[in-house]
Amino acid sequence: MSDFKQEQFDQFAHAYPLPGISARFKQAPEDFIVVEELPFELTGQGEHAWLQVRKRNNNTDWVATRLAEYAGVKKHAVGYAGLKDRFAVTTQWFSVYLPGRDDVDWDGFHLDGVELLETTRHQRKLQRGALKHNRFTIRLCDIEFESNGNIEQVIERCELIRQQGIPNYFGEQRFGHDLTNLVDAEQMFLQSRKRIPRHKRSLYLSAARSWLFNTILSERINAGSWNHRIKGDVFMLDGRSACFKDDDSIDLDQRIDNGEIHPSAVLWGDGENMAQADCAAIESEVVDRYPVFKQGLRDARVEQQRRAMRLLVKGLECRHQASELVLTFSLQAGSYATMVLREIVKLKEI
Repeated sequence: MSDFKQEQFDQFAHAYPLPGISARFKQAPEDFIVVEELPFELTGQGEHAWLQVRKRNNNTDWVATRLAEYAGVKKHAVGYAGLKDRFAVTTQWFSVYLPGRDDVDWDGFHLDGVELLETTRHQRKLQRGALKHNRFTIRLCDIEFESNGNIEQVIERCELIRQQGIPNYFGEQRFGHDLTNLVDAEQMFLQSRKRIPRHKRSLYLSAARSWLFNTILSERINAGSWNHRIKGDVFMLDGRSACFKDDDSIDLDQRIDNGEIHPSAVLWGDGENMAQADCAAIESEVVDRYPVFKQGLRDARVEQQRRAMRLLVKGLECRHQASELVLTFSLQAGSYATMVLREIVKLKEI
């Protein structure tokens, strides 16, 4: 069995040297505010009720369960685009499938810490990942500057991130407290005949392939190539899942510099790796370090995919006042705000 420890996550490479500043994060739910933005307009008609909800100190899945109970439908009839942090103030959409039924009296739906902002109708269920972006407002408290640190460094770092982006790591929450999801994933692979609840199996599979991705990305950062082209690379269109192999086009480097495309790394699973040459060599060397994950993901028939190694941070602004720093920015679905913070400040233990 591998000995996974929190320190291993902390050792993933940074893209930029850290400024001399430290801060505390999530002292209160209001320190982490998230608002979902949909990529389409809702029609106001259809068999799905759509509800915009603001929740504080509430788990997304738990709210979905309560909505299903209130509407008298099965849990799978409720859709949401993604799980949002519990210890936060988050505004997100839910859909509830009500075929052939009049609308529910949503005014009677009450939960502590949950506010219903808007209700409408639409023809389709809200699917996972169906977001334009998430907009974040984050307050960092107890700001302290080291002897070589100052607010100008933070402003310069934010400008650099606006121009060049950050490594698209999966955040710590993907791996559970003290990386326990990775330990449980290994046990699941090694005891393949043991029955695992479906939701836990999915969690462990995601944790294993995300860890392999993060490790590959860290290697590319150390090599100085996480945002540059190397032989055999596979590129992904910004904000899209479509990807293509390096075809020796002379404009690829310029498209990377423009933020139109990004080098990608493998999300390991069953199937043939699209990468070749130097890119494939790095990915194979990392995956080979974790033979249980390598074979377990294949045996689980998890389809091999790819993920962009660079993440563009839209509309990043920072405001410093007294001992607080407030950051606002937008990220595409599936990315992690904590990985933006990781490149700006050193977060103190809560």
